[in-house]
Amino acid sequence: MSALESTLLRVRYGPFAPVTGEELEGLLEKFSTARVAVLGDFCLDIYWMIDMARSEQSLETGLPTHPIRQQRYSLGGAGNVSNNLASLGCTDLFALGVVGDDPWGKELLRLMESAGANIDDMLVQRDEWATLAYGKPHIEDQESNRQDFGNYNQLSAETGEELLARARDRIADVDVMIINQQVREGIHSPRFREGLLALTREQHGCVVIVDSRHYSEFYEGCLLKINDHEATRLCGKESAPDDLVLREDVCAAAETLFQRSQEPIFITRGSRGLIVRDEHEVAETPGLQVPGKVDTVGAGDSVLAGISLGLAIGCRPAVAAQLGNLAAAVTIRKLRETGTATPAEVLAIGSDCDYVLHPELAEDPRRARFLEGSEIEIISPWRDGVQTLHAIFDHDGTISTLREGWEEVMEPMMIHAILGARYKEADEAVYHRVVNRVREFIDRSTGIQTLVQMEGLVSLVEEFGLVPVQEIRDAHGYKRDYNNALMDKVRRRSGKLEKGQLSPDDFSIKNAIPFLHRLREAGVYLYLASGTDEEDVREEAQAMGYADLFDQGIYGSVGDPAHDAKRVVLDRILADVGPDASDQLVVFGDGPVEIRETCKRGGRAVGIASDEIRRFGLNAAKRTRLIKAGAHLIIPDYSEMEQLLGVLGFENTI
Repeated sequence: MSALESTLLRVRYGPFAPVTGEELEGLLEKFSTARVAVLGDFCLDIYWMIDMARSEQSLETGLPTHPIRQQRYSLGGAGNVSNNLASLGCTDLFALGVVGDDPWGKELLRLMESAGANIDDMLVQRDEWATLAYGKPHIEDQESNRQDFGNYNQLSAETGEELLARARDRIADVDVMIINQQVREGIHSPRFREGLLALTREQHGCVVIVDSRHYSEFYEGCLLKINDHEATRLCGKESAPDDLVLREDVCAAAETLFQRSQEPIFITRGSRGLIVRDEHEVAETPGLQVPGKVDTVGAGDSVLAGISLGLAIGCRPAVAAQLGNLAAAVTIRKLRETGTATPAEVLAIGSDCDYVLHPELAEDPRRARFLEGSEIEIISPWRDGVQTLHAIFDHDGTISTLREGWEEVMEPMMIHAILGARYKEADEAVYHRVVNRVREFIDRSTGIQTLVQMEGLVSLVEEFGLVPVQEIRDAHGYKRDYNNALMDKVRRRSGKLEKGQLSPDDFSIKNAIPFLHRLREAGVYLYLASGTDEEDVREEAQAMGYADLFDQGIYGSVGDPAHDAKRVVLDRILADVGPDASDQLVVFGDGPVEIRETCKRGGRAVGIASDEIRRFGLNAAKRTRLIKAGAHLIIPDYSEMEQLLGVLGFENTI
């Protein structure tokens, strides 16, 4: 066994096989055949948007009034689970719960019926029961003290028995029954829980999955959907709500809980995806890279709906988890609402997913494992002994540093664009909020076309609303501003090259140019693909003296966001040599885009975590991004050229 193989065995992660777009489309079409019942705590969320512009002093109290400019109502708890199921295409949907004899109950039932749920089994308890409703007043988009209804509910014995009888009738006619427990003052009284547990143990041929905030351990023998904090708590390990729960602890909890129940366990990890344990495997579904701001309220309900529908149509638990993960990735993008996902929205995301891989390793360099005697970090299995025939290089930060500091140009330009005429007068809180959003956006969008980044800037300008609509420029206009500022810096550096004041070595990552020559001498076909405008890439490669090495072409942005140079080159190579030869393809890049696109196509990706100021050594922030994008190897530069050539399949290189 080689040193490389030994290293890979020590750090290998479990395989993840995402459903393809075609497979996903077929599964989503089957959702309409699923029969699902939801038994639980049905809630109503009430949003009152208060506008103090028309407030007046109350004659009775002397206090200012809170004029409600807008009001809206949405389903929560089991209601939101049902809403998600209906939105995903479930047409045979049955709701079992209790509401009060009050206006909120009537509105809740109206919304449920509008969503397409069968509400025949929704019971009304007139005494000692108020519909679970949550008033959420907002003043200037800030939520004020919530007003809760239903905290003193008492489920009567008669209502509980009637609800159990309805559940017994329904469970025989559905594929999946979801047991939802949201609040302590809901339907899950001790007596009702005992009756429901007995019902789940009867022979009914139905999958029962439990999502319970307080009684997860009670419903033994049922499938369980639970978050990582609660899962580890049930195994004796407490953690604060903001604490990171380690992957190892989640896997251990999944194993323990499965051994207790002998039924599949779905453990959600927020942005880090899910871990599933069933009788066959421990399967991990990574989180997804989601651009822009997110709102995670209700995300757990979306996950549960996707999982349940997957199980209802016969998917393995690991595949059902992927469906839930994709549904949540849709809903968290819908801000200031408890969103739902449609099959079309899930398909749009799921057909071309950007997964966040190995987050623990990415965020903790102490876990790093290296090729023996080198700084070459091994992240994922590398097909050892396969010789590289095609190599695609990103340009900026991977080979060249002519554009080093582009972030320092883009950041102030974007801040000015967002603040507009209020740049000087905006208060400190607003200014810092804009700065933080811009830095977050730049960090996340590194590697994509400049024009696409500017489209994101347009969205940021609209989001903050500080610039009049008629003054907001389009992406091309903002790109011109950015390019003009950046090219001033690039031209000054290129001028020093032309005058001989500086050499290409002063503007390239350590050993990058000699490494290109070695690959070319070894017969490797070289391609240069960049998100920078194509004309500029060609000029800069020519100025640096290595344009001729890229005999297979130099590609850049042509002003069309749909025409991404990196994707175009990848697809061209695979079309020429065939997808079976993808292991002969290696991509080098310092941005997540080229790394992700390579992995999607089965190629091998080397992440260049370069320090563009020193031009050698590791940039820790880049390492994190590149690992999450799926890089197989991480190198800081090309200083260990001989070892790297050996990994690429050229053993006798010296």
